[in-house]
Amino acid sequence: MPMPAPDFSRHFTPGSRFTEESGLTGEMSVVPAGELWLPSGRVVACDPFVSLGTGESEPFTAEVPPGRYAVECAVATLAEPDEPPADEPHLRIAAARLVITATAPVTWEIAHQAGQDPAELADDEFFAYGVDAGTGCFYDAACDESFPDCVGDEGPLWDAFDAGGDSYLGPHTVTAKDTGHNLIAFMSGWGDGAYPTWVGRDADGAVTCFVTDFFVVPAEGEETG
Repeated sequence: MPMPAPDFSRHFTPGSRFTEESGLTGEMSVVPAGELWLPSGRVVACDPFVSLGTGESEPFTAEVPPGRYAVECAVATLAEPDEPPADEPHLRIAAARLVITATAPVTWEIAHQAGQDPAELADDEFFAYGVDAGTGCFYDAACDESFPDCVGDEGPLWDAFDAGGDSYLGPHTVTAKDTGHNLIAFMSGWGDGAYPTWVGRDADGAVTCFVTDFFVVPAEGEETG
């Protein structure tokens, strides 16, 4: 069985705090990211600078009814112990959530693609998408070829992240002019790595959300205090 899902209520409760073993503290806030259009209901999560439009990022097997759904980011404001407040806050996006329904999930499963079997994972293993450009995103599988101008170091996706100040973190919505397809992108925690997405389900088994964890909030048992 795969690694269990963390307690995401800690990520998405404004004012929730954590303290790492190093003494680094974090306080959580939630930033709305707008609505994501899922014309097919097949969700893709990836590093858009690496995988967008390549056809390499397959959708998750968990599908939802086509529609428009809210996305939000859990943002951690970090502070070093025994240091005065910084002139500019140290912010990291800790998780991104695609909200399908307002119902709180009662079960979690690791999001996976066709051909992947969660039962084959060891207790500390998980499926994840690789990040090489410090970013993640959600979009619909039907939209994969709608952003040819977002490839490389130019185009609207690059422009969004190239903005100064805290806004570079995201979340950023990029919309294709011809189709109306959109994606919502954000910085990925501490940067490059491999990050899992979890599927929350209600008591009837319906999908309530997708959450990508960027490993900023420490797991229970890894904190002090």
